[in-house]
Amino acid sequence: MSWDRVSLIVLASFGCATLLLTQINEVLSKVPPIIRAWRRVQNELRRGRPGRSTADRSEPEEPVEARDEH
Repeated sequence: MSWDRVSLIVLASFGCATLLLTQINEVLSKVPPIIRAWRRVQNELRRGRPGRSTADRSEPEEPVEARDEH
């Protein structure tokens, strides 16, 4: 085995390790926002009225009877 081959293997190994660590860092940096978003979804579902956004909450919800008459 020549020194050229050894140096290429070492460079390729460090390149792969760097790529792997970068990808792991990217995935782990996205975990906290995903957990926060999931908790927001759970809180909205616990409150009831799923499907209504926070912008819709300023308007009072009309009763079911009033919607049926339209």
